[in-house]
Amino acid sequence: MCITREQPFRRVGKIVSEYIREQIPDPCTKAVMHLSPSSLFNHVVNECSPVFPVECVLEQGSGSLNEDVLLRDGNMFGVFDGATSLNRETFANGSTGGLLAAESAALAFRRNGAPLLNLAARANQSIKEAMEEMEVALHHKSDIWSTSAAVVRLHDDHFEWCQIGDCQVLVLYRDGSHRLLTECAGHDVETLCLWKRMTPKNGDRISEVLADQILRVRQEMNIHYGVFNGEEAGMHFVNNGREALEGISDILLYTDGLALPRSDPEEGEDLAAFAGLYRKGGLQAIRDLVRRVQREDPACHTYPRFKKHDDIGAIAIPVSR
Repeated sequence: MCITREQPFRRVGKIVSEYIREQIPDPCTKAVMHLSPSSLFNHVVNECSPVFPVECVLEQGSGSLNEDVLLRDGNMFGVFDGATSLNRETFANGSTGGLLAAESAALAFRRNGAPLLNLAARANQSIKEAMEEMEVALHHKSDIWSTSAAVVRLHDDHFEWCQIGDCQVLVLYRDGSHRLLTECAGHDVETLCLWKRMTPKNGDRISEVLADQILRVRQEMNIHYGVFNGEEAGMHFVNNGREALEGISDILLYTDGLALPRSDPEEGEDLAAFAGLYRKGGLQAIRDLVRRVQREDPACHTYPRFKKHDDIGAIAIPVSR
């Protein structure tokens, strides 16, 4: 598990090398991207950096490796949730296509210096180029790499954002209210409802019992829901915007592994409970509840999901107090 609460940005330049070496456990070092001390403050004009501690959570779930990636680079923040290719092919160092897609997208946004939609297009294209280099069959959607993403870039009085797939940006306000900037994709609801209605035997896994259904949903990428997977059609599903910082207390970016478990997949996410947990105990309080509920349901049936523990990637950006 990697849960870090870092010092304000204005001090990070002096300690970032020691922080990366001493404070981040090895499994997380690969996925959390930082600028070097020499280039830490090479920002775009009129940017804004948080003056309160930024909290990050990066934790592997039940899979063989963590396919979530965090990006924190100057005034740029992002979470990326790679999706495992259904053929489960691995590449150098055992990396899956999902992890490589998430890393490729994060690196594209890390370059900064362009409108977020341009960076999104660059991220999508970089995944295609990486797959071509690895000779992935691009005409088989079950084989291609993909990732969801949520990215925020801070400025003095506003922030830009873009989002695709099932990563989310949740804005908390000083008056106690909250707002999710986009609707949840919901492409897995049908599959999870089917699993909920079934009576699985001991040892049954949703990925095996509902393999055909899962394949059908995967075929709908960038037709009924969007992801970065190298297809131009994915860009039609990118949500983006600009929000004033006035009245905002925190901006939360998170992958779906941090979402509160639901017994009914058709119910909307309980964002009030999610925001309340964060206000009381930060991202760690949310993470602790999620993992506790999942441990109590190892068959993944009371709270339908694809595996006991999903990977978790999240960043909390305090804007004001």
